[in-house]
Amino acid sequence: MIQVTGMNIPVTFIEENKKVTAHCPVLDIATCGDDLNEAKRNFKELVKLFFEELCRMGTIEDVLLENGWKKVRRKHTKWEPPRVLGSFTEEIKVLCPV
Repeated sequence: MIQVTGMNIPVTFIEENKKVTAHCPVLDIATCGDDLNEAKRNFKELVKLFFEELCRMGTIEDVLLENGWKKVRRKHTKWEPPRVLGSFTEEIKVLCPV
């Protein structure tokens, strides 16, 4: 059995259309709330449900490996998420005929 506890995972909060979206690229999940605090609460609940479902289905290792996580063997097996290098705003010019 795989035990996952005490994870530090990156989450980005974006304000859009009077809502706040919480997105976690290393788990490929997202949720939202009416404000930042609600989005944070909803995100924590989503992560809990996400892992409970993975455990129930027996697919936690497959999903984590698919999302770039690494299994580190020390005293106990530990999972490390992919390293986030940064979050940037990039100007992209796209030609789009009107």
